[in-house]
Amino acid sequence: MQAIKDKMNDMSAMRKAKADAKSEERAERDLAKARVNVAHEVRLAKEAEAEMDLHVAKATEKAEKEIAKHSPESSPAAATAATN
Repeated sequence: MQAIKDKMNDMSAMRKAKADAKSEERAERDLAKARVNVAHEVRLAKEAEAEMDLHVAKATEKAEKEIAKHSPESSPAAATAATN
């Protein structure tokens, strides 16, 4: 009878160990999935930041062209007045 009780206790301990291992594996898998999601969001943020930097650079360039176009130094009347 004691052998049967020991066998039942061993089986119970084995089930508990398997359940614990499975639970730990699930937690590690969830953590890995979260890391992948974070890495994905970071990549998207970096791409968006680079795209915004490009837009800012283009806007700055266009603004400088417009300012140069309308500045008194670049107008023909200012050039004529400066030579006289």
